[in-house]
Amino acid sequence: MKLFRTLTCLLMLSFLSLPARAADPAAKPSAETKEQRDARMKWWREARFGMFIHWGVYSVPAGFYRDKPVGGIGEWIMNRGRIPVAEYAEFTKQFNPVKFDADEWVRIAKEAGMKYIVITSKHHDGFAMFHSKTSPYNIHDATPFNRDPLAELAAACKKQGIRLGFYYSQAQDWHHPGGSAIRGHWDKAQDGDMMKYIETVAAPQVREILTNYGDDTPAVLWWDTPAGMSPAMAEKLMAVVRECKPNVITNNRLCRGFPGDTETPEQHIPPTGYKDRDWETCMTMNGTWGFKRDDHNWKSTETLIRNLADIASKGGNYLLNVGPTSEGLIPQPSVERLAEVGRWMKVNAEAIYGTTASPFPALPWGRVTKKITPESTTLYLHVFTWPGNGKLLLPELKNQVIKAWLLADKKPLTAQNNAEGVVIDVPKTAPDPIDTVVVLQVSGEVSLLKTDRPAGK
Repeated sequence: MKLFRTLTCLLMLSFLSLPARAADPAAKPSAETKEQRDARMKWWREARFGMFIHWGVYSVPAGFYRDKPVGGIGEWIMNRGRIPVAEYAEFTKQFNPVKFDADEWVRIAKEAGMKYIVITSKHHDGFAMFHSKTSPYNIHDATPFNRDPLAELAAACKKQGIRLGFYYSQAQDWHHPGGSAIRGHWDKAQDGDMMKYIETVAAPQVREILTNYGDDTPAVLWWDTPAGMSPAMAEKLMAVVRECKPNVITNNRLCRGFPGDTETPEQHIPPTGYKDRDWETCMTMNGTWGFKRDDHNWKSTETLIRNLADIASKGGNYLLNVGPTSEGLIPQPSVERLAEVGRWMKVNAEAIYGTTASPFPALPWGRVTKKITPESTTLYLHVFTWPGNGKLLLPELKNQVIKAWLLADKKPLTAQNNAEGVVIDVPKTAPDPIDTVVVLQVSGEVSLLKTDRPAGK
């Protein structure tokens, strides 16, 4: 297998040296059928909940440069502080995350109910968080740590049954010459030809992360910020993807004209999701992606759980971020909140995993997810605002009720069809003040009395 990969990669290097062909930039050698795409996307669509990890050498300054705070998000400190290339590279000497424990990180994600992890293999500062043979500017060769955390995470994920994906900043690179010329440089060391950068740094490193960590890793390749990318540059990268990992799930941030598999709304939840596209909201737990020691603006557990339910009700995934420290620790406020989300998921995961979007318009008391069988539809009613009169109305629903119950204890509830929809008799007090799930099974596919209003919030 290693010999085969070596030969194929040598062939690809020869291919990449050829001039780019004038062709449809998004074209593939053979068209993927809907059935093939559905099979490829199946695990991702069922997962609904994943962990984003932004970790890099920027965790050393942790938002401060020359003892002064730098505004903006932590991983952008090199850019925001206009730190010279050589000076920023000095932080690598202090980057020694000896407290990093891959098994513990994966355990935290798994206990939270997350089904996959996406970690930054290289962010915009150009520093590779893996043992790259392409550039010595990487955690194995340029730091005292001298280890490959991606390899350790891949092993831990395989052991614990979690899928692992890699983020890669393909265009913005503030360290290597030619990276992201369109963004403007503040150091002559950054000047250079962007196509040469794609050919000599980005494409070879993408090949490394696609081939060095096992047949099933990465499960996701998460591009970011296509600054200055041309279709010819993007095709250089996609040729590597198609040759090395054609089944990997990619997002829409490579280049215009390369839609990828998923939309990626950032820091917000689309009002009605995306009708014909898979999508994933990525979001921070505080105000930054990479670690900043002075950012304590943490979202509440209530917000995180309700965000998860809201996103699932619109047919999307929730990629929730943690920003580990330079020591290799996930911040304690993140750990605590993820544990609390995990306790809710242990009771209510059935209402998240494998569900599809709500068929209902905006509901004043919460959200709905659903699962469909040939004979019936199971509706999961995520109740944020508990009805004071003990009557939960699911408006406009015409389907005949089969049964209803509380998901937490399987206690049966009385549910009846009436002129307004379906009314369910619920306990006086909400079993869970954040999100109590009431399950309603009805016959057939959902049919509403009125269908001229959009579903979702």
